[in-house]
Amino acid sequence: NGGKNGKKPRKSNTPFQRIKADSVQFHDERLKDNAFVSKGGSTNDYGARANADLIVTRGDGFRKEKNKKKRGSYRGGEITMQSHSIKFD
Repeated sequence: NGGKNGKKPRKSNTPFQRIKADSVQFHDERLKDNAFVSKGGSTNDYGARANADLIVTRGDGFRKEKNKKKRGSYRGGEITMQSHSIKFD
């Protein structure tokens, strides 16, 4: 390929990345995982029950299931006022 007809050898394509993953520095280790279960806290509150139900739902069905959870008939669990914020300097 290299010498025939003056063509350059093909190089393998790499996907475009605006931010290089290896150069990212996290302010707090908890920011590395954005999953609901990584936040910690109570496992029987409203958010945990809704997450357990919705984590398996994909696509168009997600909106339907989400709206069912918002109706008054859903008994998800205790709604806590606990904060899981991360303070930045």
